[in-house]
Amino acid sequence: MSLTDKAIEQIRELIRTGALPPGSKLPPEPDLAAQLGLSRNLAREAVKALAVARVLDVRRGDGTYVTSLQPSLLLEGLGGAVELLQGDSVALQDLMEVRRLLEPMATALAATRISDEQLAEVKRHLDAMREARDDVERLNAHDAAFHRAVVSATGNETLLTLLEGISGRTLRARIWRGLVDDKAAGRTLAEHEAIFDALSTRDAALSQAAALLHVSNTEQWLREHLRSSEHFPFGTTTASHTP
Repeated sequence: MSLTDKAIEQIRELIRTGALPPGSKLPPEPDLAAQLGLSRNLAREAVKALAVARVLDVRRGDGTYVTSLQPSLLLEGLGGAVELLQGDSVALQDLMEVRRLLEPMATALAATRISDEQLAEVKRHLDAMREARDDVERLNAHDAAFHRAVVSATGNETLLTLLEGISGRTLRARIWRGLVDDKAAGRTLAEHEAIFDALSTRDAALSQAAALLHVSNTEQWLREHLRSSEHFPFGTTTASHTP
C-alpha cells in the first residue's frame, strides 16, 4: 500500500467511525495533516482522491466536507467504468449476465411495492416507446426511463444505481439501433408491454418471469451480434441506458 493509499484509508476510517459524519467539515489541511501524522502533500492527495470518489466535496473558499454518502453518489462512477468496456465483448456479456441475475428479481420486488402513480409513469414511457417506432434516440431514452421507473418502485436506491450503472448508455443505444435494423424492435416492445401488464396485476412471479424473458432475449441477441462486427459495429453512439 502506497503512502497516499494509507492516507486515504486513515480519512476513510474517520468517516467509518463517525468522527467525520456525512455533511461534516474536515479540519483545515495543516490541522488534518497533523492529526493524521501526514505531510500536507499526502493529506492533499488523499483529499483529492476521495473527492473524485464522491466521498468528499471540496468547496472552493469554504473548505472540504464529507458528502451525503448516498449510494447513488458513491456508485455513480460505475456507469463511467462500464462505458470504457464497450470494446470488450467478454465484459459486455458478463455485464448482461449480471443484469439477468438482478433485474428480474428487482422487477418482482417492484410488483409488490409499486404505487398507482409509479405504474402510470411506467406506462407513460411504454406509450412513448410505441410512438417512437423506429426513432432509435427516442426508443433509447424512454427505454432507459421505463426500466428506471420500474426499479425505482422497489424503493431500493442501491439496486437502482447498480442496474443503471451496468446497463451502459452506449450499449443500450447500440442494441436499439441493431434491433431496429433487424426489424426486431416490435418483439422487444411486446416484452416491455408484458412487464407492464404483469406489474399492473401486482403479481411478483409473473413480473419476474416477464423481465427474465426480456433480459434473456436481449442477452441472446447481443451474444449473436457480438460474433459479427459487421452486424454490430463497435463505433461510438449517443444516448441513454440496455433495452
